[in-house]
Amino acid sequence: MGFDGVLGAALVDSTSGMTLAQSGTVFDLEVAAAGNTEVVRSKMKTMKALGLKDEIEDILVSLGKQYHIIRPVANKAGLFFYVVLDRARSNLALARRKVLDVEAGLSM
Repeated sequence: MGFDGVLGAALVDSTSGMTLAQSGTVFDLEVAAAGNTEVVRSKMKTMKALGLKDEIEDILVSLGKQYHIIRPVANKAGLFFYVVLDRARSNLALARRKVLDVEAGLSM
């Protein structure tokens, strides 16, 4: 995830909230990953309650100085990427594309 504006990135198990891999030290990514596990679970629960037959591509949280991208891994149920970007130094569209590229190269 080494591209301009990335402050941190993690691969997270959404069943346990555990971080499987991480890079960056912007803040405690393990705490952030556990918290964002709840975001993913809540969105999936809401989609199910609404009867939506669709999948989450990504969830974007826009803060004043940062973007947070949460992207479930399409071919690995229960995993998601969590990426923190410096809003002033990053290109959101490019970052989303890079996360997709990393996902495509994920081998487990």
